[in-house]
Amino acid sequence: MMKFLVDECCEMNLVSRLRSEGHDVLYVTELRVGARDDEILPLAVEEKRILLTEDKDFGELVYRLRKPAIGVILLRFEVKDRDLKWQRLSELIGTYGARIAGNFVTIDTEKFLFRPLRA
Repeated sequence: MMKFLVDECCEMNLVSRLRSEGHDVLYVTELRVGARDDEILPLAVEEKRILLTEDKDFGELVYRLRKPAIGVILLRFEVKDRDLKWQRLSELIGTYGARIAGNFVTIDTEKFLFRPLRA
């Protein structure tokens, strides 16, 4: 079981599937509609949750501005491939779940890219 904070840019079906798999999930849409990125990241840290997002701006917050994070998963799918999001996310969790914390992980249709978070 993992703890996630799911950004409001992600679809509810991902939230539902994560919950059905037994994960502890907070969904920004259910907490603070319209929350800014600089409010979401500290909430994930405070709650000790992996942030799941489709917003590339979190890379800037984590790397350029050096904001702390527990872990970030960035989903990068074209509209035509959106049906693959759950399959790829589930594969990441099942295969590399223990490696997600401490990394910024980018998922696309072909690969998982792990970049260490700065301490």
